[in-house]
Amino acid sequence: MQRIIALDMEGVITPEIWIAVASRTGLPELQLTTRDEPDYQKLMDHRISVLAQHDIGLSLIQEVISELDLLVGARSFLDQLRVSYQVVVLSDTFEQFAGHFMDLLGYPHLLCHRLQLDGDRITSFIPRTEDAKLKAVLGYQALGYHVTAIGDSHNDIGMLCQADASSLFRAPEGLPEKYPDLHCLDAYHELSDWIENVAKG
Repeated sequence: MQRIIALDMEGVITPEIWIAVASRTGLPELQLTTRDEPDYQKLMDHRISVLAQHDIGLSLIQEVISELDLLVGARSFLDQLRVSYQVVVLSDTFEQFAGHFMDLLGYPHLLCHRLQLDGDRITSFIPRTEDAKLKAVLGYQALGYHVTAIGDSHNDIGMLCQADASSLFRAPEGLPEKYPDLHCLDAYHELSDWIENVAKG
Protein backbone atom coordinates (compact mmCIF):
# COMPACT_ATOMS: atom_id res chain seq x y z
CA MET A 1 0.00 0.00 0.00
CA GLN A 2 1.25 3.49 -0.81
CA ARG A 3 1.72 5.65 2.25
CA ILE A 4 1.77 9.36 2.95
CA ILE A 5 3.06 10.90 6.16
CA ALA A 6 1.20 14.13 6.98
CA LEU A 7 2.95 16.44 9.44
CA ASP A 8 1.87 19.62 11.11
CA MET A 9 4.61 22.26 10.92
CA GLU A 10 4.74 24.52 13.99
CA GLY A 11 5.36 22.59 17.17
CA VAL A 12 6.24 19.42 15.25
CA ILE A 13 9.21 20.39 13.06
CA THR A 14 9.51 24.16 13.60
CA PRO A 15 9.07 26.45 16.59
CA GLU A 16 5.85 28.39 17.09
CA ILE A 17 6.11 31.55 15.00
CA TRP A 18 3.66 33.64 16.99
CA ILE A 19 5.39 32.92 20.30
CA ALA A 20 8.63 34.20 18.76
CA VAL A 21 6.81 37.32 17.53
CA ALA A 22 5.35 37.84 21.01
CA SER A 23 8.84 37.58 22.48
CA ARG A 24 10.31 40.09 20.01
CA THR A 25 7.48 42.63 20.38
CA GLY A 26 6.89 42.18 24.11
CA LEU A 27 3.20 41.57 23.44
CA PRO A 28 1.91 38.62 25.49
CA GLU A 29 -1.38 38.84 23.59
CA LEU A 30 0.42 37.22 20.65
CA GLN A 31 1.50 34.20 22.66
CA LEU A 32 -1.83 32.46 22.06
CA THR A 33 -1.54 29.55 19.61
CA THR A 34 -3.73 26.71 18.41
CA ARG A 35 -2.64 24.92 21.57
CA ASP A 36 -4.71 27.49 23.49
CA GLU A 37 -7.54 28.44 21.10
CA PRO A 38 -9.25 25.70 19.05
CA ASP A 39 -11.17 28.20 16.86
CA TYR A 40 -8.61 29.20 14.23
CA GLN A 41 -10.69 32.03 12.75
CA LYS A 42 -11.14 33.54 16.21
CA LEU A 43 -7.43 33.16 16.91
CA MET A 44 -6.39 34.87 13.66
CA ASP A 45 -8.90 37.69 14.14
CA HIS A 46 -7.34 38.29 17.54
CA ARG A 47 -3.80 38.26 16.13
CA ILE A 48 -4.61 40.61 13.26
CA SER A 49 -6.32 43.01 15.66
CA VAL A 50 -3.27 43.08 17.96
CA LEU A 51 -0.93 43.64 14.99
CA ALA A 52 -3.08 46.55 13.80
CA GLN A 53 -3.23 48.14 17.26
CA HIS A 54 0.56 48.13 17.53
CA ASP A 55 1.35 48.87 13.87
CA ILE A 56 3.20 45.59 13.34
CA GLY A 57 3.55 44.54 9.71
CA LEU A 58 4.52 41.46 7.76
CA SER A 59 8.13 42.63 7.35
CA LEU A 60 8.78 42.52 11.11
CA ILE A 61 7.24 39.05 11.40
CA GLN A 62 9.36 37.80 8.49
CA GLU A 63 12.44 39.27 10.17
CA VAL A 64 11.63 37.34 13.35
CA ILE A 65 11.06 34.13 11.36
CA SER A 66 14.38 34.55 9.53
CA GLU A 67 16.20 34.28 12.87
CA LEU A 68 14.50 31.02 13.91
CA ASP A 69 15.92 27.55 13.45
CA LEU A 70 14.18 24.21 13.09
CA LEU A 71 13.44 22.15 16.18
CA VAL A 72 16.52 20.10 17.06
CA GLY A 73 16.52 16.89 15.04
CA ALA A 74 13.66 17.92 12.74
CA ARG A 75 15.62 18.00 9.47
CA SER A 76 17.20 14.58 9.95
CA PHE A 77 13.81 13.16 11.00
CA LEU A 78 12.20 14.55 7.85
CA ASP A 79 15.04 13.38 5.61
CA GLN A 80 14.76 9.89 7.05
CA LEU A 81 11.01 9.82 6.37
CA ARG A 82 11.46 10.97 2.78
CA VAL A 83 13.68 8.00 1.98
CA SER A 84 10.76 5.61 2.45
CA TYR A 85 7.56 7.66 2.20
CA GLN A 86 5.86 10.56 0.52
CA VAL A 87 5.69 13.39 3.08
CA VAL A 88 3.36 16.38 3.13
CA VAL A 89 3.35 19.27 5.61
CA LEU A 90 -0.23 20.28 6.40
CA SER A 91 -0.05 23.59 8.20
CA ASP A 92 -2.16 26.54 9.29
CA THR A 93 0.77 28.83 8.61
CA PHE A 94 0.93 31.14 5.58
CA GLU A 95 2.83 31.24 2.32
CA GLN A 96 4.36 34.56 3.39
CA PHE A 97 5.69 32.97 6.61
CA ALA A 98 6.88 29.59 5.42
CA GLY A 99 9.72 30.32 2.98
CA HIS A 100 12.53 30.42 5.54
CA PHE A 101 11.53 27.10 7.08
CA MET A 102 10.95 25.46 3.71
CA ASP A 103 14.52 26.37 2.77
CA LEU A 104 15.85 24.84 5.99
CA LEU A 105 13.74 21.71 5.45
CA GLY A 106 14.75 21.14 1.83
CA TYR A 107 11.41 22.27 0.38
CA PRO A 108 8.97 19.53 1.37
CA HIS A 109 5.46 19.59 -0.10
CA LEU A 110 3.55 22.21 1.92
CA LEU A 111 -0.17 22.98 1.98
CA CYS A 112 -0.96 26.16 3.92
CA HIS A 113 -2.98 29.39 3.88
CA ARG A 114 -2.28 32.82 2.41
CA LEU A 115 -2.36 36.28 3.99
CA GLN A 116 -4.30 39.22 2.60
CA LEU A 117 -2.16 42.36 2.71
CA ASP A 118 -2.53 46.11 2.36
CA GLY A 119 1.07 47.08 1.76
CA ASP A 120 2.92 45.68 4.76
CA ARG A 121 -0.21 45.45 6.90
CA ILE A 122 -1.92 42.10 7.41
CA THR A 123 -5.66 42.62 6.94
CA SER A 124 -7.01 39.06 6.81
CA PHE A 125 -6.14 35.56 5.71
CA ILE A 126 -7.36 33.36 2.91
CA PRO A 127 -7.78 29.74 4.02
CA ARG A 128 -7.20 26.95 1.54
CA THR A 129 -10.64 25.67 2.47
CA GLU A 130 -12.61 25.03 5.63
CA ASP A 131 -11.14 22.14 7.65
CA ALA A 132 -8.20 22.11 5.25
CA LYS A 133 -6.11 19.51 7.08
CA LEU A 134 -9.01 17.10 7.39
CA LYS A 135 -9.95 17.53 3.73
CA ALA A 136 -6.36 16.97 2.64
CA VAL A 137 -6.30 13.65 4.49
CA LEU A 138 -9.65 12.68 2.97
CA GLY A 139 -8.30 13.59 -0.47
CA TYR A 140 -5.21 11.43 -0.11
CA GLN A 141 -7.31 8.56 1.18
CA ALA A 142 -9.63 8.93 -1.82
CA LEU A 143 -6.54 8.47 -4.00
CA GLY A 144 -5.83 5.18 -2.26
CA TYR A 145 -3.11 6.28 0.15
CA HIS A 146 -2.70 5.10 3.72
CA VAL A 147 -2.26 8.34 5.71
CA THR A 148 -0.20 8.55 8.88
CA ALA A 149 -0.70 11.94 10.54
CA ILE A 150 1.26 13.74 13.26
CA GLY A 151 0.19 16.95 14.99
CA ASP A 152 0.40 18.74 18.30
CA SER A 153 -2.64 21.00 18.72
CA HIS A 154 -6.40 21.37 18.69
CA ASN A 155 -6.39 22.31 15.01
CA ASP A 156 -4.81 18.95 14.15
CA ILE A 157 -7.48 16.80 15.75
CA GLY A 158 -9.66 16.57 12.62
CA MET A 159 -6.85 15.17 10.49
CA LEU A 160 -5.60 12.94 13.30
CA CYS A 161 -9.00 11.36 13.83
CA GLN A 162 -9.49 10.85 10.09
CA ALA A 163 -6.03 9.45 9.34
CA ASP A 164 -5.40 5.72 9.15
CA ALA A 165 -2.79 6.09 11.91
CA SER A 166 -2.05 9.15 13.99
CA SER A 167 -0.04 10.51 16.87
CA LEU A 168 0.12 13.65 18.94
CA PHE A 169 3.65 15.00 19.30
CA ARG A 170 4.73 17.02 22.33
CA ALA A 171 1.10 17.92 22.91
CA PRO A 172 0.04 20.50 25.49
CA GLU A 173 -1.23 19.40 28.86
CA GLY A 174 -4.81 18.17 28.74
CA LEU A 175 -4.98 17.33 25.04
CA PRO A 176 -3.78 13.70 25.29
CA GLU A 177 -6.25 13.13 28.13
CA LYS A 178 -9.05 14.52 25.98
CA TYR A 179 -8.17 12.15 23.13
CA PRO A 180 -6.92 8.98 24.85
CA ASP A 181 -7.22 6.90 21.65
CA LEU A 182 -4.42 8.90 20.02
CA HIS A 183 -0.80 7.93 20.49
CA CYS A 184 1.24 10.62 22.24
CA LEU A 185 5.00 10.79 21.67
CA ASP A 186 7.71 13.28 22.60
CA ALA A 187 10.85 12.41 20.61
CA TYR A 188 11.66 12.02 16.92
CA HIS A 189 13.20 8.58 17.39
CA GLU A 190 9.94 7.46 19.01
CA LEU A 191 8.00 8.83 16.05
CA SER A 192 10.32 7.07 13.59
CA ASP A 193 9.94 3.74 15.39
CA TRP A 194 6.17 4.14 15.61
CA ILE A 195 5.86 4.99 11.90
CA GLU A 196 7.93 1.92 11.00
CA ASN A 197 5.70 -0.25 13.18
CA VAL A 198 2.60 1.20 11.51
CA ALA A 199 4.08 0.41 8.10
CA LYS A 200 4.77 -3.18 9.14
CA GLY A 201 1.22 -3.24 10.25
